[in-house]
Amino acid sequence: MKQRTLRIFIGLLLVTIIAAHSSGYVRLPLLDRLEAIAYDARVRFGAQPSVDPNIVIVDVDEKSLAVEGRWPWPRSRLADLLDKLFDHYNVRIVGFDMVFPEPDRNSGLSLLQALMREEKNLSPQVQRRLQAMTQTLDSDARFARSLRDRAVVLGYYFSMGDRANPHSQAGELPAPVLSADDFANTDAQVVDWAGYGANLAPLAQAAATAGHFNYLPDMDGISRRVPLLARFEGNYYEALSLAVVRQLIGPTEVGIIAAKAGGGYARVEHIALGEALTVPVDKALSALVAFRGGAGSYTYASAVDVLTGALPKTVLEDKVILIGTTAPGLVDLRATPVSTLLPGVEVHANLISGMLDGGIKSEPPYVVGIELVAIIGVGVILALLLPHLAPWRATILTCVTLVAVMAANLVAWNAWNLVIPISSGVLLIALLYVLNMSFGYFEETRSKRLITGLFGQYVPPDLVKEMSKDPGRFSLRGESRDMTVLFSDVRGFTNISEGMEPRELAHLMNEFLTPLSRVVYEHRGTIDKYMGDCIMAFWGAPVIANDHASQAVRAALKMIEAMEALRPHLRTRGWPELAVGVGLNSGRMSVGNMGSEIRVAYTVMGDAVNLASRLEGITKQYGVNIIVGQDTRSQVQGVVFREVDRVQVKGKKQPIAIFEPIGLEESFCARMRGELAIWHEALAAYRSRDWQGTEALLVHLAQRSPSTKLYQVYLDRIARYRLDPPTEEWQGVYAFDAK
Repeated sequence: MKQRTLRIFIGLLLVTIIAAHSSGYVRLPLLDRLEAIAYDARVRFGAQPSVDPNIVIVDVDEKSLAVEGRWPWPRSRLADLLDKLFDHYNVRIVGFDMVFPEPDRNSGLSLLQALMREEKNLSPQVQRRLQAMTQTLDSDARFARSLRDRAVVLGYYFSMGDRANPHSQAGELPAPVLSADDFANTDAQVVDWAGYGANLAPLAQAAATAGHFNYLPDMDGISRRVPLLARFEGNYYEALSLAVVRQLIGPTEVGIIAAKAGGGYARVEHIALGEALTVPVDKALSALVAFRGGAGSYTYASAVDVLTGALPKTVLEDKVILIGTTAPGLVDLRATPVSTLLPGVEVHANLISGMLDGGIKSEPPYVVGIELVAIIGVGVILALLLPHLAPWRATILTCVTLVAVMAANLVAWNAWNLVIPISSGVLLIALLYVLNMSFGYFEETRSKRLITGLFGQYVPPDLVKEMSKDPGRFSLRGESRDMTVLFSDVRGFTNISEGMEPRELAHLMNEFLTPLSRVVYEHRGTIDKYMGDCIMAFWGAPVIANDHASQAVRAALKMIEAMEALRPHLRTRGWPELAVGVGLNSGRMSVGNMGSEIRVAYTVMGDAVNLASRLEGITKQYGVNIIVGQDTRSQVQGVVFREVDRVQVKGKKQPIAIFEPIGLEESFCARMRGELAIWHEALAAYRSRDWQGTEALLVHLAQRSPSTKLYQVYLDRIARYRLDPPTEEWQGVYAFDAK
C-alpha cells in the first residue's frame, strides 16, 4: 500500500507539472519541441495528395533563363509576360513573389540619357529621335503601364534595419490596411519592423496593391505560420497572400475580430475581409499555413512557355497566378513541416488555398482549457488507477487512453480545424505508464528477493520459483486455511543420543534429517521447524494446494521408505538402526508469521495441528509407522488405508477414526488385500463386542503376520474387556490419557 501511495503521489505530481506548463505558468522547452514535432506530424498526416487546380505558379526556371538570359530580366519583358497572362490566357489575378526596388538597368536607357547630356551640338531632328528612343527604352514605364488597371499584387519585404539609415527604406510602401487605433486595447504582439524594401513609386502606384512576403520562423527554424499583418511606424500592412485573396473577393476592407481577454484587453482572434471571409490568427497576427503537401502541390508553368504562348490556354485560364523562381541561386527555400526545402512561392500558394478553402487551422484561447481538462482528467484517472492494475491491464488501459486522446485530437484537427496541443497529454500518459511499470518492476524484483529470503528456508526451490512469478499473492500475514500438517519423530531417540558423543550425534541427525527433508520438498511441502529429531511440515501454504492431503500422505510413505533405505548405511557407520513414527492431520489452521516482538517464525497453529502431534505420539502404541486422521483419509485417493481405531486423544472430547496408510493402490498385492479384509472383519466384530469372534480372527492374522504389533494390541484389549467389560454406551472408542 505504501508503494501504491508513493506511485499515486508521484503520478499526481507529474500531472501538476504538465498542467502548469499547459496553462503557461511554467515553460518546459522539451514539451514545446515535442509539440512542434506533433504539429508537423499532423500536418503531414492530413496532407492532400491532389494538386490545387486553382493556383498556378509561373516559374522563372533554368529553362526560362537559358532562353531569356540571366536575371533580372528587362522590365519590358515582364510587361510582355503580364500582357500574355491577362490578354491571351485570361488569368484572374497575378501576384509577384519578388520586389522591384531599383530602376531597370538592363534596357540601355541610362546610356542613352548620358549621351544626350554629353552631346550639346545634336540637331533638333536627332534630339527628337533620341527622345522617342528614351520612351521606348523606359522599361519601368512600360512595366507600369502593363500593371495599371489589372489585378496585380506586387511583393515587398520589411527588415529589422536601422531606422536612422536612409538606405534601410527603399521604394514606396502601399497604403496600410489598418492603423494603431484599430488595435487599441488589444493584446496583439506584433513585430515592429524598422526598414523595408518596396517597389519603385511608379510601379507601386500602378499596381492594384502590394503585400509583404515576410516570414516568422519558429524557434526551431521551421516556417509554420506567416504574419498576415506587419507593423511599421504604427501602421499595419497586409501580407502578399492576404492581398491576393482580398483582391480576389472584393476588394474589401480589412478588419479584426477580437474577443474579451484578461487585464481589460481584447484578444484578436480573426482577421476579417469584409463579411466575406475570416482568417484565424494568433497574438502575433500570424496565420498557420494550411500545407497541402510537399513541393509540387501546385502546377508549375515555365515563364518562357507563357511568353511564347506554348502552354494550352486551359492551363492558366481563370487561374490565380503567382510568379516566382526555382532557378538555382534565385530560389527562396523554406524549411516547413512538409519539406525541408520548399520554395517560398509555394508557402504563399498554400496560404492562399487555405484562406479560400476555409482550411486555416485555429488556436483559440479556449483550447488551453480543453488541454487542461484533458490533462487533469486523464492524468488523475491514470495516476489513481494504474498503481492498482496488473501490468497487462495497465498496458491495455494506457493504449486505449492513448488511442482515445489521439483520435479526439485528430477529430478536432480535421473536423473543426482546431489545433489542440497533444504532446503534453501523450507525454503525461507515457510517463505515468513508465512510472508504474518501473515501480512494478522494481517492486516485483524486490518482492521476489523477499519471497526467496523469507520462504527459501521453508519451501522447496520449485515452489519459491512459482511464488516469485506472482509475489503479490503471498505474504507472511496470518490467515486461516484448510491444510495438512505432518509430525515425524525418531522412536527411542533420547536413549540413543545419551550414548553418543555430541559431534557424532550431530552427524547422525544430519544423516537422517536430510533425506526426510528432501522427501518433504519433493512433495511440495513446507518445513516448519526441526525439534531435535522431530520434523514438522505442512502442505497448503504459502502456496495453496488442493491436493495437500494426498501430497502429505505420499510424503509420509516415502519417508518410511527413505528410513528403510538408510538402515544399511547406519549399520556400516556403527550407528543404531532408526525407526520413525509419522502423524498427519488435515483441517482448518492458522498460518503466518507468529511469535513475539523479539522473534517470529512462519508456522501453523490450531486444534488440527495439535491432533497431528497426538497422532504421531500414539503410532508406537499401535506399532505402526504412520497414523492419519479421518479428515486426511477422506481427502486422499489412490492410497490403501487400514483403519486402526476410533480414539479419544487427550484434550479432545470428540472421538475420531484413525487410519494407517499401507501403500499405493497400484503396488498393493493380493495377499495384503486379503489380510486387510480379515482385519476389517475383526474390527467390526470387536466393535460389536464379539470378543470370541474377534479373538479368532486376530489369532489368524497374528499367525500370518507375527511382526504386526497391532494384532497383539487388540488381543490384549479383548483379554482386559473379558475381565472388565466396557459400559453399554461404549462404541468401540479407545481413550488415551497421555499425550
